[in-house]
Amino acid sequence: MLYQRSSALFAAAKKVIPGGVNSPVRAFTAVGGDPIFVEKAKGAYLYDADGNQLIDYINSWGPMILGHAHPDVLEAVISYAKKGTSFGMPTELETKIASLAVEMVPNIDKIRFVNSGTEACMSAVRLARGYTGREKIIKFAGCYHGHSDSFLIQAGSGAVTFGTPNSPGVTQGTAQDTLLARYNDIDHVTTIVEANKDAVACIIVEPVAGNMGCIPPKEGFLEGLRALCDAHDILLIFDEVMTGFRLAPGGVQELLNVRADIVTFGKVIGGGLPVGAFAAKAEIMGHLAPEGPVYQAGTLSGNPLAMAAGFAMLTALNNEREVFSSLSQKTEYLHKGMAKVLDATSRPYTINRIGSMISVHFSETPVTDFETAAKAATGDAFKTFFHGMLKEGIYIAPSAFETWFLCDALTYDDLDATIVACEKVSKTLA
Repeated sequence: MLYQRSSALFAAAKKVIPGGVNSPVRAFTAVGGDPIFVEKAKGAYLYDADGNQLIDYINSWGPMILGHAHPDVLEAVISYAKKGTSFGMPTELETKIASLAVEMVPNIDKIRFVNSGTEACMSAVRLARGYTGREKIIKFAGCYHGHSDSFLIQAGSGAVTFGTPNSPGVTQGTAQDTLLARYNDIDHVTTIVEANKDAVACIIVEPVAGNMGCIPPKEGFLEGLRALCDAHDILLIFDEVMTGFRLAPGGVQELLNVRADIVTFGKVIGGGLPVGAFAAKAEIMGHLAPEGPVYQAGTLSGNPLAMAAGFAMLTALNNEREVFSSLSQKTEYLHKGMAKVLDATSRPYTINRIGSMISVHFSETPVTDFETAAKAATGDAFKTFFHGMLKEGIYIAPSAFETWFLCDALTYDDLDATIVACEKVSKTLA
C-alpha cells in the first residue's frame, strides 16, 4: 500500500500543529514512519487519504463499538444539529441520557457529564478529596487517566512516600500527593496505604488496564482493592473510560461484580463525540456544586450533539444486549486464530483478552503489569508486526502499550482476513 498523500499531509501538519498531531500516539513515534490520514470510515473499515481500505481495530480508541457511522447515531446528531449546536443551558436530553446511564450501571444514583475522559477522572479525584477531606491519591504504573497533573507521575523505590513528575510542567507538590502502585499487586497497594494512614482520599484504577496493552485484573485484585478501601475509609474509583458500556452494559462493575464508589466514563458514552462523565451514589455526588462545595463546571458540558450521539448509542446497546456476547465471541475467534499462527513461529508471545479488548505482546512471560508490558515492548518485534499488518490492510494501535478494540460490524470474513495477514507477517518475526 502507498501512503504518499498521507505523508504529504503529515509534513504540512507539522508546520502548524506540534508534532503534526493533536494527540501524541497518532504520530507513529513508537512504531516509526508517517501516520495514516483518514478521510472517512464506515462499519468496520477506514478509508485513508490515499484511497486504501483498512480493517480497523482501534475504532477511534474504543467508542465505535457498533462500527463507524452507525445509522442511529448519525440520525440523532443530524436531527439535533438542525436545532442548534450548543446552548449553554439545560436540555431534556441530558436528563434522558443520565437516566439511561443510571439504569444500566450498578451502584450509581447520579451522573455528571463533562467533555472528555481526562475531565472525568480529574473531577472524580477532586470530588473524592472534597468528600474525604484527604489529599493523597493512589494510582497504578501503566494506568492512564488522562493528562491532568495528578496522573502524570512516575516513581521508583520511593513510591510509598513521594512521587516524581513524569512530565515537565507537573510540580513536585502535585507529585507528592500521588502515590504509585504496581497493578495487579494488592500487597504493594496495602503497603502504601499503611504507610499513609488517614491520608489517602482515593485509589483510582483502570479495572481492566488498556494503556499497557490489554491487561485484565488478576483474580482477587479488584476485590482486594475494595476490601482495602472499606477498611481505611478510602474511595475506590474505577476509570471505565475504556471499559464502560463496552465489556458489559454496566461495565466492569457488572462483569466482575465488584463495586466502585465513583466511576468515570468516556468513549462509548459519547457515541464517538467528545464526552466524559463521572458517577456515584447520591451521597457522594451531593458534594458537587451547586449542591455542595466541590466545584466543577464546563461551558460545553452536556453539549446537545454529544448527548444525542451518546443517547442513541446507549439506547442501541441497551436494546440489543446480545451485542456484548457477539463481540466477545468474535474476539475469542480472533485470539484463537492468531495464537495458532504465532504458535508456529519461534517468536515468544502472549495474547491478553477480555470481552472485546485484546492485545498481542511479544514476550516470554505473561504480561500482568507495566513492568512486564515494558519488557515485552523492547526490541523491534512489535514495530515489524504493526507495519506488516498495515501493509496487509489491517490497522491496529500504533503502540505496543495500547489495547485493540473490536466493533460488532466486523464480520468473520474480516477476522479471517486478519488471521491470514498475521500468518504472513509472522514469517518475518521468526
